[in-house]
Amino acid sequence: MENFLDVDLTLEVLGYVQPMIVAGAVLGLVAGLLGPLVVTRKMAFAVHGTSELAFTGGAAALLIGIGVGYGALAGSVVAALLLGLLSTRNSDRDSVIGAILAFGLGLGVLFLALYEGRSANKFGLLTGQVVSIGSTDLWLLIGSSVAVLAVLAFIYRPLHFASVDAAVAVARGVPVRTLSVVFAVLVGVATALSVQLVGALLVLSLMITPAAAASRVTASPLKATLLAVVFAEVSVLGGMVLSLAPGMPVSAFVTAVSFLIYLVCRLASGKRERVQ
Repeated sequence: MENFLDVDLTLEVLGYVQPMIVAGAVLGLVAGLLGPLVVTRKMAFAVHGTSELAFTGGAAALLIGIGVGYGALAGSVVAALLLGLLSTRNSDRDSVIGAILAFGLGLGVLFLALYEGRSANKFGLLTGQVVSIGSTDLWLLIGSSVAVLAVLAFIYRPLHFASVDAAVAVARGVPVRTLSVVFAVLVGVATALSVQLVGALLVLSLMITPAAAASRVTASPLKATLLAVVFAEVSVLGGMVLSLAPGMPVSAFVTAVSFLIYLVCRLASGKRERVQ
């Protein structure tokens, strides 16, 4: 009888952990591939602003009773489009992001105040709730990620060119404006997916920190991208494993691992510069 109970318990644990691992691996891949471009284009603040609108969309979804993932995705895409269309000049970018961020955050707080459901759902929007990812959310995440990666593969070369030197890219006929809007939407989708894992407040730990760490140890775009993917995967999967024993929020461990990797890379970079 005890053996049967042990088997049932093991199957239950596997059923609980497997969606977490799959979701984390997919998000790590997407964040790792997009991150170096985000860092190159100096869009860290834009990612933060987009995550706030993903939070607003998720809060609206809670209020009207639909899937949080769909709401977060809709909110982040709207934010990305607004940022891409309104930030016509680099000098305008920060002010536009700040205005949209503040409006979105206030609206999200209002939606949560009106929501009368479980408080854990409200908290999960800010800190992530990967443990509650079901089959529907998982397929949404995988489908959205495949779409992001397919579009990124199609536009990567002109996008990277425009990211490194926009003025020369314009002179060569590259549609820099269109690429900026498309990339903003890709970042918005990836941000919405990341919100499910680490929450709106900590999304930078996936979208920025691994890429920032990679940029400290290599100047090669290819190597930086590969390292960013590795760092993102280690942060996500390592954070998940570490969170299982104490039963604490996954986001705390993901961000801790990610920041530790960044510190190690920064120290290694500083040591190398002193030797040279």
